[in-house]
Amino acid sequence: MKSSMLRKVYSAEEFRKNGHELIDQLSDHLEAAINEPNKRVIKWKEPDDEYDFWKEYNPNNSFAAFNQEVIKRCVHLHNPKYMGHQISPSAPITALSSLLNALLNNGMGVYEMGMAPTAMERVVCKEICEVIGYGKTSDGFLTSGGTLANLTALLCARNKIVKTNVWEEGNTSKLAIMVSEEAHYCIDRAARIMGLGAKGIIKIPVDNNYAIRTDLLESYFDQANEKGLEVFAVIGSAPSTATGVYDALEEVANFAIKKKIWFHIDGAHGGAAIFSSKYKRLLKGIEKANSVAIDGHKMMM
Repeated sequence: MKSSMLRKVYSAEEFRKNGHELIDQLSDHLEAAINEPNKRVIKWKEPDDEYDFWKEYNPNNSFAAFNQEVIKRCVHLHNPKYMGHQISPSAPITALSSLLNALLNNGMGVYEMGMAPTAMERVVCKEICEVIGYGKTSDGFLTSGGTLANLTALLCARNKIVKTNVWEEGNTSKLAIMVSEEAHYCIDRAARIMGLGAKGIIKIPVDNNYAIRTDLLESYFDQANEKGLEVFAVIGSAPSTATGVYDALEEVANFAIKKKIWFHIDGAHGGAAIFSSKYKRLLKGIEKANSVAIDGHKMMM
């Protein structure tokens, strides 16, 4: 690679120019989305057509043209007519913090590579734990999303509850988890990744309001034992992604305590309601959970 190209890549002036252009474009986009609600939220293209476009796309060294094309071909979440997906319109300030993060590129694999981010992660997790109602020894960490958060929580549950050391010895018994039939598919996927198989995912029927039937937990647990399955965790949805219905978390928690198994709450979609004085009632019993997953990019902007 020629040094002149490297100088262009790392040019502070080039970065300043492109940055100002991008901020202007995004500001215009934000303003139009808010003040011109009659604009379309998405200009739909078939997947193959979109792929063909980008395969042949030539930006002609115009960063501004590239930005405009991306904006045009994305869902406009800030439009008041936007609905139908559980991703919230981001607070504009988060775009700037993402820019800061991307340029500094401080990973967190080792402390000195991410001193500020590591400390901030601890602050965020401790605050969430406090709001949930956990004790001072509780903690957490940030993942790439709810799917990995739920998988991590179930791995913790297996490590804590299962009698054998699965990490070292592998599965020596048939393990299982209990979950609502309306639970997010990532719970099913996490269980399969862990080697539980289809029989290790005990799906509990829901009531007429699509919440897990807590009155069936006992009988389903006993049936699993009769089949030789070792149930080590039960999961509550807060809420189910498809219906928006919160399970009766306190009842599920009491069942888990009685059976001495792990209670995990998949609050990826709506766990952030714990910050709302109006809606935190939906999460009654959350403080009894052994683990909770909450997505910041859903309800927390």
